[in-house]
Amino acid sequence: MADGFPNKPRILKGALVEYGLSLPPLFVVFQFNPEQLSRNRSVSFSAPGVLADETFTDGDESEQPVARGGRGRGRSLRDLHQREFEDEDDLLAIRSAQQADIEEETISFDIRLDASEDLNNGNAIVGEVGILPQLSTLELMMHPKSESILGSLVDMLGSDGGFSFTDMARPPILLFIWGYTRVMPVNLTSMSITETEFNTHLAPTRAIVNVSMNVIEGKNVPYTYSKVLKEAMSVLNLANIADLANVVVPG
Repeated sequence: MADGFPNKPRILKGALVEYGLSLPPLFVVFQFNPEQLSRNRSVSFSAPGVLADETFTDGDESEQPVARGGRGRGRSLRDLHQREFEDEDDLLAIRSAQQADIEEETISFDIRLDASEDLNNGNAIVGEVGILPQLSTLELMMHPKSESILGSLVDMLGSDGGFSFTDMARPPILLFIWGYTRVMPVNLTSMSITETEFNTHLAPTRAIVNVSMNVIEGKNVPYTYSKVLKEAMSVLNLANIADLANVVVPG
């Protein structure tokens, strides 16, 4: 039956999906998309710890500007920034000389679960267990599959094939899916569950789950896909290059 809005856009839903083949498969499609995502990345800068009359090198072993003066007394980042370099542009020399440790991106958000609509529609299963199926799946995403009782039973039934669904001593890797442009492999690092309403059997019917995760950055396919799209989005930002005319640039 038409909802009266034929041009209403389709709203995609985010999800957490276990990466790889396993039983039981773990996935949670968000009932409500989180209202906000907190994404953080930190970069730690440090001095290279070399003497002032030594040559700084980068990854390709090319020579970098050398600081003038005797043997360096200071090894702090501030000492490096205050040195005088032979190059005219000290900032470029500093960029080449200082070391940077880039941490992987962290993402956190709240998942809201609410059984009200299903209860109003007379869903018998939800009437008994509430939102426990979704909550239990989220909790199992932080446990190794080797601890799975159900998976172990499946392995026992099919042990002659030599394949095990539970041969994993570590928690599963997940895919955080957020639209077309972000499909990122993640490690779930923390989870906080706040159950706010219950039915007569004390099964939770409403809850807020706060999750935090680290993005697994590297040469894996999901991350490469997301990174290529991020770089493509940055290229689209060149359409705003005329805005630089309104910025005062010294020099």
